[in-house]
Amino acid sequence: VQLQAFGGGLVQAGGSLRLSCAASGLTFSSYAMNWFRQAPGKEREFVGGIRWSGGITYLGDSVKGRFTISRDNAKSTVYLQMNSLKPEDTAVYYCAADQSFRATPSPRDMDYWGKGTQVTVSS
Repeated sequence: VQLQAFGGGLVQAGGSLRLSCAASGLTFSSYAMNWFRQAPGKEREFVGGIRWSGGITYLGDSVKGRFTISRDNAKSTVYLQMNSLKPEDTAVYYCAADQSFRATPSPRDMDYWGKGTQVTVSS
């Protein structure tokens, strides 16, 4: 199984980025997909998740109203659209696959992880 996240970078506060995570080696449509992030010195934090067929998503309180999650099962890809970015959104962002769809998942609930992509928001 391989999950590859990309699309990170440096952006000014108020700007936008779209992260993508391409999956291979698993039946993508059988997995809920999640995004987590981890800032230096902090624990890994749930950003949001989307159920197997899409349509229903959960977002962490710190990103509600600014971030959206979507997926394209035909492309085995999940997306994280990040708008109105703030310096406190600076972190490494990870995608993860979970056979269960949870409102508030913990990192230990995930079945597979991708390597992260760095997002840096300058003030």
